[in-house]
Amino acid sequence: MNKYNSNIHHRRSIRLKGYDYAQVGLYFITICCQDRAHLFGEISDGVMILNEYGKIAFAEWENSINIRDNICLHDFVVMPNHIHGIIEIVFKKANQYAGELELAPITKFQSPSQTIGSIVRGYKIATIRKIKNKVLERGELRCMGELQFAPTEKIIQLDFKIWQRNYYEHIIRNEASHQRISDYILNNPAQWSEDKFYQP
Repeated sequence: MNKYNSNIHHRRSIRLKGYDYAQVGLYFITICCQDRAHLFGEISDGVMILNEYGKIAFAEWENSINIRDNICLHDFVVMPNHIHGIIEIVFKKANQYAGELELAPITKFQSPSQTIGSIVRGYKIATIRKIKNKVLERGELRCMGELQFAPTEKIIQLDFKIWQRNYYEHIIRNEASHQRISDYILNNPAQWSEDKFYQP
């Protein structure tokens, strides 16, 4: 067994140290599929064609504004193996539990976190649940606990891992940056072969 090595085994945060990710602002988010597998469809003539799992990923992203009343969604795109989107935190919500723990209802779970990280985490959980349910409905679950998809969708086995750990984030600080990132998102399908997440 390998000894623990802090330089190898320590999980380093890729977030900006000391930054409040619950504060008002625009955030460019990228979430990748596990092993960059093509789970959500394919690009045809520069257009993203969503499969049923891609439609789930798309719908759950849009549903984020129904779950969190303090965010606004800007441009986003579901790609074969990742999703890009701009999330705006419109106003900062107070920690629901801070100083009011005794008032919190016991029967209903409420996340005390209102950060970008919690938004992404909630999105991942929702899509995982919906995709797994779809797989179970189609009878594609192996008895050994492996998740199997149709080979025509280039997915043979997923082993229940849909998203890779963590996500990429960029704080949008000005209008020029916002416009550049919006253009990148909207043009992503047409420039798929040049994308850094591209895998044939």
